[in-house]
Amino acid sequence: MKKTVLITGATSGIGEACARKFAQGDYNVIITGRRVQRLADLKEELEADGVRVLAVAFDVQNRKAATAAVNSLPPDWQQIDVLINNAGLALGLEPEYEGSFEDWETMIDTNVKGLLTMTRLIAPRMVKRNSGHIINIGSVAGDAAYAGGNVYCATKAAVKTLSDGLRIDLAHTAVRVTTVKPGLVETHFSNVRFHGDDARAEKVYQGISPLTGTDIADVAFYAASAPAHVQIAEVLVLATHQASGSVMYREP
Repeated sequence: MKKTVLITGATSGIGEACARKFAQGDYNVIITGRRVQRLADLKEELEADGVRVLAVAFDVQNRKAATAAVNSLPPDWQQIDVLINNAGLALGLEPEYEGSFEDWETMIDTNVKGLLTMTRLIAPRMVKRNSGHIINIGSVAGDAAYAGGNVYCATKAAVKTLSDGLRIDLAHTAVRVTTVKPGLVETHFSNVRFHGDDARAEKVYQGISPLTGTDIADVAFYAASAPAHVQIAEVLVLATHQASGSVMYREP
């Protein structure tokens, strides 16, 4: 019997790559996100390869919408074996004393509250079955703050702490919890952070070969594929020339 994975933020970047990787790994795939057309396009693409796909559009910031979406899943989609809490973003790179209240709220509501909402909605079903896996996409930014990272770094530190706490809470069950902490990944992340300033976003990746969404999807799939008695608790994944969230070597 095929397993089912639900991926938040599946319309681009790491989430989209996870959808493709798990589809290739013979999973049924539930893709979620805010962009309806992008979800439809990805669903069509994956189904063309013979994969069963369910596309559900909602914003994890909206707890009522997320709850309604999960509760209205068709009966044959209700057993979610793997939850990938991927939806997340960074906004701005200003000093904390000059930051935008709106940007802060969006990051906290998505990166922290959205993750909590999806976990709260789906984890009890896993506990009841005594089976399942929750994979949270964190960041090297959660290990130590960097200049201008303040609130984003705090949200990713929260992802690590929430994952650790959840792992403790689930230790009496067979439900596994994994945190994947990427370093520099070339996706639309920087375009979003700089509010669509493509030129500024491109500079983030100059002089270094960054990770790709596929690289992170490979790690998530590896963790999900480990034997039942093996729990990959945490994985830090950096580009070869990156040493930490703030230290990297760039070719001249």
